[in-house]
Amino acid sequence: MKENEYLCIDLKSFYASVECVERGLDPMTARLAVADPDRGKGSVCLAISPAMKALGIKNRCRVYEIPGNVDYITAPPRMKLYIQYAADIYGVYLNYIAKEDIHVYSIDEAFLDVTHYLSLYQKTARDLALGIMADIRGTTGIPAAAGVGSNLYLAKIALDLLAKHTKNNIAWLDEKKYREILWDHTPLTDFWRVGDGTAKRLARIGINTMRDIAKADEDVLYRMLGIDAQLLLDHAWGRESATLKDIKAYTPKSNSFSSSQVLFRDYSFAESRLIVKEMMDQLCLEMEEKKMVTKSVTLTVGYSNGTGQEPGTGTASLAQATSSYRMIIPKVIKLYERITKKETPIRKITLTCNGVAEEVYEQYDLFGSYEAKEKDKKLQRAVLEIKRRFGKNALIRGMDLLEAGTAMERNRQIGGHRSG
Repeated sequence: MKENEYLCIDLKSFYASVECVERGLDPMTARLAVADPDRGKGSVCLAISPAMKALGIKNRCRVYEIPGNVDYITAPPRMKLYIQYAADIYGVYLNYIAKEDIHVYSIDEAFLDVTHYLSLYQKTARDLALGIMADIRGTTGIPAAAGVGSNLYLAKIALDLLAKHTKNNIAWLDEKKYREILWDHTPLTDFWRVGDGTAKRLARIGINTMRDIAKADEDVLYRMLGIDAQLLLDHAWGRESATLKDIKAYTPKSNSFSSSQVLFRDYSFAESRLIVKEMMDQLCLEMEEKKMVTKSVTLTVGYSNGTGQEPGTGTASLAQATSSYRMIIPKVIKLYERITKKETPIRKITLTCNGVAEEVYEQYDLFGSYEAKEKDKKLQRAVLEIKRRFGKNALIRGMDLLEAGTAMERNRQIGGHRSG
């Protein structure tokens, strides 16, 4: 039986490449960093061009970490523009591959199952990948790299560990070649889905490479990592059972809505209470828009780095599943006041609505007011319609006008960054 063939295509330094193309510059040679100048020298660069990386500058560096003697262009982020480029590039994929055989992994990366297209095009997977990469460059000006593999994992590893360092930006792996050239590669964190925490735990028992994992006592790994040990063992041998069809068919057992905000300065206890209310209000609107309800909300409060304090976290349970801001916000504020250190400066807020389900499953409290709930719903729907037609800031709450409020600025952003 013929092996499957997958491509993992990455758009090189995507945001930076888009900004270079927009300025008529070569993305591979121009020195450019995508960063918001309004956020100061501490702003994180969303991307830097390959020419900047060649100087030893790290991709997700802060602006102040770029050496002062480096002459470069600073480009403010334009998320709407990047989304449009990504859509155009997806259109290029569709010229070759059906949408059922494409999985968009992130805005700048996609998996393509080309198994059944090679005979059609009378090409190898490598040649097809090179053709698609050339088409992307010719159509949009964006350079790409590709990993080719006999399964999804190997395609990703070929991209991450090999292709980005080759002259033509492409590399191929099967299980045999993977074990031959990457079994002793370090650090382990270079491999997809191996985080710092896992790597440190493995290092404590003398496991530092994929070869070590493959040869390790499986019982020890299972005791240490639980069910995740099976995935790690499969990957150590270069195996991956999941296919694109499996990914497309996957349905999560539970859903959640979340919102996270890193504040631009240290916020006080009172100021952060306002941020929590703004964020929870927005999540309630999002749930109402999607006809979903939640039974509990988890809040995490992160403190300023210099304090050395661990984040405060807790969960507020609701009497019944709902999306009503009138029911949820008081519970969340009470939780905030219970878990937060009042004298410690705050820098990050995260809210998660847990076990989100369709509104059809909402149960009404016998002691509550059905009319009040329906009035709230009608109000939320009216707000959503006004925002949809006239913009997110067309209708705001009075609290959003307070000096510490961030809702209006966040409404102008996409993914926490400038939309354009």
